[in-house]
Amino acid sequence: MIEERPPLDPHPLSDYVAWAGNRNKEPILEVLKEKFPETESHVLEFASGSGMHINFFAPHFRNVRFHPSDKDEETFENIKKLRDENHNTNVEEPVKLDLTLPETWSNPKGQLFDAIYCINIFQVAPISIADGMMQCASKLLKDKGFLLIYGPFQVAGTFSTASNEEFHNTLRSVGVEEWGLKDITDLNRAAEAHGLILKERISMPANNFCLIYGKA
Repeated sequence: MIEERPPLDPHPLSDYVAWAGNRNKEPILEVLKEKFPETESHVLEFASGSGMHINFFAPHFRNVRFHPSDKDEETFENIKKLRDENHNTNVEEPVKLDLTLPETWSNPKGQLFDAIYCINIFQVAPISIADGMMQCASKLLKDKGFLLIYGPFQVAGTFSTASNEEFHNTLRSVGVEEWGLKDITDLNRAAEAHGLILKERISMPANNFCLIYGKA
């Protein structure tokens, strides 16, 4: 485990992403234990990246078939490597899913999902991706399914803590236009345009949130 924060680098296989993932995986797991169905179910991960999270969660939910996805196919070998190392027989083959390209949204097996989750995307992704995420989730979720989004966010134009504002300013100083903490209000607006509503906002360690959306 990487203890000191490495230089900011959003690449899914970077030391920074590994460091951030190791910090948040346990608290997110505790939320998933409360929210995932206890019956046999299928769960999709948006933007699986290195596969760290999905392969950490999988052993805790033997009733769940986990479906990794990412727009970058270069991550697939690492996802499969972690799956094999951890003997996660309930993790499916990764599939290409780009939230900006609707033609990639159909699941190869055609089933709907009981839950979808996405971790630490919006601080480095444009807010415009929220529209695709909500539209895709609305298409792929079962009627009682939910979408969980984890990360740091602004709340109605304000920062919940000084450290979140500092993190936002650090991201903005890099000079990449889309980097920075997005506002939950904008995610809610995108959700409502596609028949989803924010059903729960859970405060998490390190000033993050779990946002849980379901069908209206």
